[in-house]
Amino acid sequence: MTSTGLTTEWPLYPDLAGKVALVTGGSKALGAAACRALAANGVAVAVSGRDTEALGRVTAGITAAGGRAVAIPADVTDQDAVTRLTAEASRQLGPIDILLPFAGGKGFPVPTARMTADQWQATLDSDLTSVFRTVSAVLPGMIERGGGSIITMASDAGRRPGRASAAYAAAKAGVVMFSKHLANEMAEHGIRVNCLAPSAVLNERMQAAMTGQQLDELGASFPLGRIGQPADIGNAVLYLASDTASWITGVTLDITGGRVII
Repeated sequence: MTSTGLTTEWPLYPDLAGKVALVTGGSKALGAAACRALAANGVAVAVSGRDTEALGRVTAGITAAGGRAVAIPADVTDQDAVTRLTAEASRQLGPIDILLPFAGGKGFPVPTARMTADQWQATLDSDLTSVFRTVSAVLPGMIERGGGSIITMASDAGRRPGRASAAYAAAKAGVVMFSKHLANEMAEHGIRVNCLAPSAVLNERMQAAMTGQQLDELGASFPLGRIGQPADIGNAVLYLASDTASWITGVTLDITGGRVII
């Protein structure tokens, strides 16, 4: 059932109401959609990122529509910043039930022969190690409470060779395997861990760089005939975070319009 507005443009999962989520990378298209979807289901959301203006817009929109959200700026490549982030989120909203470590995005095409060691390391820090840092900060509380849902963000770049840099592909493939290992380790604690691996999803960078015709042509290259929309991510988050998916862990969901079929 769907309609319009914060509480109605998303499918409703009643079991999510009253829970607390932390979303890194929550200020831009994919993360922001996840924040709005969760808030529409009664989840209190800590929205984190480095763009304070964008964070403010996301949280203001949620609050104006009747949801509960707080903005907490943080750089997830900094361990001290991550520690402060998780502590502040818990202080303001309560213990974290749902974790979405979505921050990252250094997927720009760089030929391997021209990539420097510093570029390689920066990409792994941004797109893989940051996930470990955020997860490791939240896990102790989830283990203590005996439950939780963690949904990581990979990419189709980590599922098959493409135009993204080798460093980004390696980082995202690492997120996939990290999520599987974590799911196996955390199952005994009632913590489920799943991973999203989207292909081209409409975001601010694509809108700025591509014409409408180019976007249509890109969409036509997918078996399902369109590019992804942020709502595709939000809907997947709601399902995997909810009790509807209570017997699902260790899964990588390819949100690719049929481009990646494994």
